[in-house]
Amino acid sequence: MGVKSSVRGGIIAAIMVAASGACADPVKIRASYIVPGTNFFSIYQAKAGLMKHLGKSYTLEAVRYQATPPMITAMAVGELDIGLLNSTSLSLGVQNAGMDDLRVFADEFRDGVEGYSTNEFLARIDGPQTAADLKGKTVQTNAIGSMVDIASRLALRKAGLEDKRDYNIVEAGLNTVKALIQDKKADLVAAVPPFLFDPELRKIARPLFTQRDALGPSELGFWAAKKSFLEKNRAAVVDFLEDAMVVTRWLEDPANHEEVVKIVAEVTKAPPALFADWIFTKKDYYRDLNLIPDIVATQANVDAQAQLGFLRGKMDVKGYFDLGYVEEAGKRLK
Repeated sequence: MGVKSSVRGGIIAAIMVAASGACADPVKIRASYIVPGTNFFSIYQAKAGLMKHLGKSYTLEAVRYQATPPMITAMAVGELDIGLLNSTSLSLGVQNAGMDDLRVFADEFRDGVEGYSTNEFLARIDGPQTAADLKGKTVQTNAIGSMVDIASRLALRKAGLEDKRDYNIVEAGLNTVKALIQDKKADLVAAVPPFLFDPELRKIARPLFTQRDALGPSELGFWAAKKSFLEKNRAAVVDFLEDAMVVTRWLEDPANHEEVVKIVAEVTKAPPALFADWIFTKKDYYRDLNLIPDIVATQANVDAQAQLGFLRGKMDVKGYFDLGYVEEAGKRLK
């Protein structure tokens, strides 16, 4: 009888534990974005019903940041769970912020993939005709050490020009580039979507080179989190990634383009015509439907960063990627 009671008690306890787990609160995931309408976490609920695990195993809180450095700070102090980082911010987070536990676990978008959009560096139509002509001129960047900053420095170095010695750099927001060109406050500006497609800007400026020219393919936006967060919440993270793949595929499907444009217009409070011709098409950045990041491109980007003196020596990025989560999620959709 004692053995039977013990077994019965064990079974009841197991059932109670299982029931307790099933009723556990969803994992709260705080995730970042920069550009409304184009970054995933600003439109992840674009189409109701696509994210079947949302509200069950996890919830999402989307938080907007102006740039990646504040995201690294927020993750370091536990205020943010998933950061929308890129190759340069990953390396700076590891080396400068001492976040050796950062792990890239999924991709969002890349610049410079053949057949897709790449950032352009524009000069006035009546201004410099080549990169070499920028000697003694002013070059705009959104932030020192950013991806566009690294790209412009590399392109100008190839033309024999170095910062401070041959040209000046001014930091200004990416949404100010048309005014900078119009007012002749900068001789070269970095144009990224959606500003890249502004017809008024294209009337007064033309590209001297692109980010692809300087860097080749580049990891412009991938998802990173602390290793401890990923390991603790593995099931919820995999559920989220499965849902994210479904949403990404829906957004990229040409059959949904008209609806996607309307959704982006609503999120940004901007006219649909601003997005209709390019967003989530091949005129936009490349998005991998399986959310697999490009480790080779990341390494090349970080090597360029080190070459320009932004890092303390070389950095091997492979150890900062953990693709097990996204690979597990992808198997569910095959």
